[in-house]
Amino acid sequence: MGRAFEFRKERKFKRWAKMAVQFTRIGKDIVIAVKEGGPSPETNSRLRTAIQNAKAVNMPKDRVDAAIKRASDKSTAGYEEIVYEGYGPNGVAVLVETATDNTNRTVANVRSYFNKCNGALGKTGSLDFIFKRVSSFRFTPGDLDLEELEFELIDAGLEEIFVEANEEGEDEVVIHAAFEDFGKMQKALEEKGIEVKQAKLERIALSYTEVNEEQAADILKLLDKLEEDDDVQAVYHNMAE
Repeated sequence: MGRAFEFRKERKFKRWAKMAVQFTRIGKDIVIAVKEGGPSPETNSRLRTAIQNAKAVNMPKDRVDAAIKRASDKSTAGYEEIVYEGYGPNGVAVLVETATDNTNRTVANVRSYFNKCNGALGKTGSLDFIFKRVSSFRFTPGDLDLEELEFELIDAGLEEIFVEANEEGEDEVVIHAAFEDFGKMQKALEEKGIEVKQAKLERIALSYTEVNEEQAADILKLLDKLEEDDDVQAVYHNMAE
């Protein structure tokens, strides 16, 4: 089945073992949200989203509460959000979102991963023509009429709605809205009583780079190194799956 298949399989098992990493990333999201908008999820939509995402990965409530309490302490340092852009091997575009308390450490690590995998960092904004930032929401379909729901969510900024299997093979409804309509769509879903499993601002590729099995395996090595870094929150690429 090729080296790329083996790397993909290995990465899948690694994702299952990354619960601690997920907790760390959501913990950072909580700290950033509280520093920006306060400790009340009722009035802080970003915090409300982070708590939703914590529930989706079964993050213990006491850890969520502890993160909120820690972030509420004025002596607790916040995190700086920085996006790095570059090209991996074989010309695949890679965009890395980070949240860090030490920018020198983070940029050095990210650059080293690219260099070790025959890639190179680029300038900020160099991949704007490849990736589009969107508001993304996931939830269980249940007995919802998706055609009716699509019509009802148009005014909230709906761009597309589709069903996709998650990592466990279960169907989930995925909704994409414009980046600036995140809050509007979140409110619309809440008003309809839809329990969102995951909500985030993510990036989708507008064009893709075709690679063969050998090239894909090299790119997956870079993605693994980036995703294992504690400062990295999300990694996006335009490699054709």
